[in-house]
Amino acid sequence: MACIATSHAAEPMAPQGGALAGERPRVIVSTDIGGSDPDDFQSMVHLLLYADVLDIEGLVSSPPQQGRARHIHEVIDAYENDYPHLKRHARHFPTPASLRAITRQGAVDAAPQRGWGTATKGSRWIISRAKAKQERPLWVLVWGSITDLAQAVHDDPTIKGKIRVYSIGSWNSKMDRAARDYLFTSHADLWWIESDTTFRGMYVGGDQSGDRGNLTFVDRHVKGHGAMGDLFYSMKRDIKMGDTPSLLYLLRGHLNDPQLPHWGGAYVKTVHGANYWTDDPRKALAESNRAGARTVSKWRQDYLEDWRQRMDWTLKN
Repeated sequence: MACIATSHAAEPMAPQGGALAGERPRVIVSTDIGGSDPDDFQSMVHLLLYADVLDIEGLVSSPPQQGRARHIHEVIDAYENDYPHLKRHARHFPTPASLRAITRQGAVDAAPQRGWGTATKGSRWIISRAKAKQERPLWVLVWGSITDLAQAVHDDPTIKGKIRVYSIGSWNSKMDRAARDYLFTSHADLWWIESDTTFRGMYVGGDQSGDRGNLTFVDRHVKGHGAMGDLFYSMKRDIKMGDTPSLLYLLRGHLNDPQLPHWGGAYVKTVHGANYWTDDPRKALAESNRAGARTVSKWRQDYLEDWRQRMDWTLKN
């Protein structure tokens, strides 16, 4: 990993800006949903509960190995059941049909050693949305392997000026290390937040008293809350959803500066490139030796309360 730059931005009291403050980020999610870890189902449910404040432009299945686009459709099916109730609270929720129309299958195998291989429907979709006539950047949230994004950047490097990447690393990076290393070594100018440990603050640390615990929150505020709540609970009965900090980053925080507080963490710039940020190594910000995790867990009460209200939107009454 590159050396960490020494300067840190001053932190305001709470995250400012973001989608919940009226901004509308353009978003593509690349996910290994349906693979070995059920937490991507959880994160997809959470994402669709906030679809009214985002412009979701793509849902790409990027395993590799297990996991297919049909698993994304499984969550959209649950969303369709809850859609009439959600629309009573916010009119900008996208139709289920529009979400199905932007779902694509990406790479099902890891990239060869060079880091890129053959274009997929997923990688082509990333390119097409990045090249859309939009002044707003396209946020690519990587919840699984980074295979399709690496392929897209290889096939059309001009999109780097149009996209911003927030990737959940750790195990995901190991699933296609060649693609990750290709982007890191050959495209140092990519705007990229690489979260290797910070994301674990989603379920480690923070105020977990009362109904804020990983188990108790789901039991009281997710289970029995619409088709999406039941799907969430059937996949995993406690909060994991380690990919969700990439979404939380967009919901609350100054999108242009990863060093400032966000619900999805605060990151440090390194000397690797002009626009590359990663986990803050300061011990005071670690949770259970996970660097930077406290920059997410400190906002646990806030983002759980906001999520609780949206889960209630799925109820008939």
